[in-house]
Amino acid sequence: MTNRDILNIAMNQSAVDSNCSADDFKSFENKVVISKENPNARKYLELPFYCDLTSYGNNIVASVSAKLSKIVEDYINKYPIEHCFETPNLHVLIEKLKPYDMSVCFMAEYFLPNMNVIKRLECQYKTRVLEPLDFQNFYLPQWNNALCEKRKHLDQLAVGAFDKEKLVGLAGCSADCDSMWQIGVDVLPEYRKQGIASCLTSNLAMESLSRELVPFYCCAWSNIKSAKNAIKSGLRPAWIQATVKSNAFISNMNK
Repeated sequence: MTNRDILNIAMNQSAVDSNCSADDFKSFENKVVISKENPNARKYLELPFYCDLTSYGNNIVASVSAKLSKIVEDYINKYPIEHCFETPNLHVLIEKLKPYDMSVCFMAEYFLPNMNVIKRLECQYKTRVLEPLDFQNFYLPQWNNALCEKRKHLDQLAVGAFDKEKLVGLAGCSADCDSMWQIGVDVLPEYRKQGIASCLTSNLAMESLSRELVPFYCCAWSNIKSAKNAIKSGLRPAWIQATVKSNAFISNMNK
């Protein structure tokens, strides 16, 4: 696959998630669409959205509930694209959401492989490609980024790093949709800063690509360590999202 192929696959999936056309993300004009459920959307998304803002850099596609349509349209057309995803401008949207008992919850950056630079990296520990039966006993707190207990049926592939027989790092792929697998990675604290994370991430990305699936990687903008790992692993920023949730949902997360 080329970088263009990979980007088009990602945009096509975002179009499914947002209930729009892939071409909407290539436009230089903002777009507001009404969010709907779709069985082909990424499995972890809770649809329909109240409000989800997605940008691949050219514009913002807002997938919203009908009652928030005008509020969100006014907001995204008032400020530059990048400012709509950051304070102080986000406070304007947050204020408008208060009567609906909602607020901005998730803000994330997504990475895709750059085929001009990605390659299999190495570390000082032995690595092994793992199938579901191989990692069925690894659903433990220290591996909760690599594997997901709640959606273990989606965990399809992993790469582990072993110090003799001890698992010290694990990257896992979740089949969140038909064409794209999401990568998560964990390394035991005492084994960090040795290049294990980038070794596992790059190798798992290459394993996914060899299966003609697009690997993607997500982290919060403030997670510098994770973003650095993505870059070192041959992944590059592709799109960003900000998602609104109910205040009850947010309060529960903050417990």
